Amino acid sequence: MKLIKSLDDTIAAIATPIGAGGIGVVKISGPKAWAISQQLFHSSTCPQTIQSHRLYHGHIVEPATGKTVDEVLVSLMRAPTTYTREDVVEINCHSGLAVLDRILELVIRAGARMAEPGEFTRRAFLNGRIDLTQAEAVLDIINSKTRRSLGLASEQLKGGLHTIIADVRTHLLEILAIVEAAIDFPDEDLELLEGKQLADRCREQVRDPMARLLENYENGRILREGLSVIIAGKPNVGKSSLLNKLLRSNRALVTPVPGTTRDVIEEPLSLRGIPLRLTDTAGLRQADNLVERLGMELTRERLDCADLVLFVVDRSAPVTDEDLQIYADIRTKPRVVILNKIDLEFHPDFASARNHFPDSTPLEISALRGDGMEPLEEAIFQTILGRRLDTESSIVAPNLRHKFCLEHGLEAVDRSLNLLDAAGSAELVALELQEALSHLGEIIGSTTREDLLDEIFGRFCVGK
Repeated sequence: MKLIKSLDDTIAAIATPIGAGGIGVVKISGPKAWAISQQLFHSSTCPQTIQSHRLYHGHIVEPATGKTVDEVLVSLMRAPTTYTREDVVEINCHSGLAVLDRILELVIRAGARMAEPGEFTRRAFLNGRIDLTQAEAVLDIINSKTRRSLGLASEQLKGGLHTIIADVRTHLLEILAIVEAAIDFPDEDLELLEGKQLADRCREQVRDPMARLLENYENGRILREGLSVIIAGKPNVGKSSLLNKLLRSNRALVTPVPGTTRDVIEEPLSLRGIPLRLTDTAGLRQADNLVERLGMELTRERLDCADLVLFVVDRSAPVTDEDLQIYADIRTKPRVVILNKIDLEFHPDFASARNHFPDSTPLEISALRGDGMEPLEEAIFQTILGRRLDTESSIVAPNLRHKFCLEHGLEAVDRSLNLLDAAGSAELVALELQEALSHLGEIIGSTTREDLLDEIFGRFCVGK
């Protein structure tokens, strides 16, 4: 749906999740926010003047009938010190579908219109309160699954990424001004930097910061979206028991019957602040049952996309060709080899486990009793760190849009550097630098297309 973008409208929406609870909020923003509220709000104290950023007790009353809808606290926040930089009114009422829906209906009848998804944050962006990276950070904060991802989004909301991009753009503009001066006044005795000096400055002040942000993209992606961790192995080796133990809940059905899990079971898990998407899969083996075969096809699809594989083997039984084939299939992926069922008698095959699973250091656990879980979690964490994940980095390019803009901008910068190194055309250098500026501007929203704004803010919920 295309967003309505007129800032002359006064918009309204329910700003809290629908459901029974203590407090629900109806938010109104725009030039008529307070005038609309006055039609509905009857204050208990009848103040002569309403002060900004204060709560007032009273009731929402239907204008047509005089019936009281709910007891409320209402706040008026005058522009520009508000979320949208417009006049904002928040009606704090009891939370429940009927009361929130009724108050919103009365607000709309009084002259507001229903806000589109993300329209409050879009107005904050359009009115210059935040840039596009900060607007995206709002959504990331709402969707944060761990403290680390929350910290990353909070740093972005404070303007960390914006500051770096703005600084790079400033240096880029200064370099571009030098190049354009050389174009406009070729015969003047200007104190222009030599090509090599200009190229060195461009590398240090523009290219290197952009490259560092791009290198840190993987950190942002992992902390924002989480890692896909697949539990794989043949049937009845304890995959579902391991899932339950890692989740500390009985999420998957566990039976002694091989092939119990025939579909994938995915659950979120936070491991030392890193979000994981933990998936239990169907056991891999030869099967005649159609449903089990379909489950194994899903398993293989998930394995292809996995960031990390927890390969489970039953150490109380002989090593089979199925075990070895699964291990061969995952050897190119980050993995942790797990020898399960140490609560049962040790099978002689595992006296030389390293021979069966080269390039891995198997861990011995009992998923049934929970033995060895702490070393396993440490191994998972260290394997994740092996992906060059910097868990302390707070300024990263957290999403794919930023990554593409940085890649394209960096390509343009590299082309300009090649021209400078080869004493190429100043006009071509200027064109490449202008393209790099455009891509950086797209990150913070200064040169962003309208359809892209629609796509970004369309991902928000109504009311934010």
